[in-house]
Formats: sequence, structure tokens, C-alpha cells
Amino acid sequence: MNENPVRWFEIYVQDMARARRFYETVFATTLQQLKAPAGELEMWAFPMAMDRGGCAGSLVKMQGFPSGGNSTLVYFACEDCAVEAARVAGAGGKLFREKMSIGEHGFIALAIDPDGNMLGLHSMK
Repeated sequence: MNENPVRWFEIYVQDMARARRFYETVFATTLQQLKAPAGELEMWAFPMAMDRGGCAGSLVKMQGFPSGGNSTLVYFACEDCAVEAARVAGAGGKLFREKMSIGEHGFIALAIDPDGNMLGLHSMK
């Protein structure tokens, strides 16, 4: 493999407005609506730089595809994951695990968004 193995992620949600508020608040960012087949799904993407490494992704609302309870965990890169973790409850989510060391690989915190999706926060400090 000559590149990063993950190219895209999607976080499925039931209430797009609530999900956008949560992720925009926790990560202090603005999501951008993506064109999608009319009526089939609604997508709002996280900021992305197509000319850089790493993975981009979006929130997705699609009929017949429930949120929460999935087995995929997305880790978001942070300068200090304690900063984003501190915003979770105020944005409508729950902090599952406070910032903790994972040794030489840095630190993580785990949160649950308002749709029941668990997300990871990762930083080196």
C-alpha cells in the first residue's frame, strides 16, 4: 500500500441540524453541504484539503440507514484532545472517556454524539 488506507468516512445521523450543531461546536468549524442525489440523502462535509494526506468525510442522513450502534470508530486529529472533549457535553453529546494516555502514541478521549455514534479524539499532547 502506497498511501493511507482510509480515504473517506461517513457518520450517519437522524437529525442533521442537531448533528451539524454538535460537530461544528465541538470542532469549532463549519461543515459544507455536498451535492447528493435529490431526496435520497443529505450530506455535510468536514473541511477538507484534497491535496493533502489524511482522510475527509461527512455527516450523512439517508432513509433506511439508522445511526448509532455501528462498529466503526472514527478518530479526529486534535492539537490537544482535552480541548474538544471539554466541548462535548455543551454541544449535546456525552463524554465516554476523558483524555487518557496511550503511551508513545499520544492521547485519546472518547465521546458519544447526539445520535449515539461514538467518536475518538486523538492528539500527541
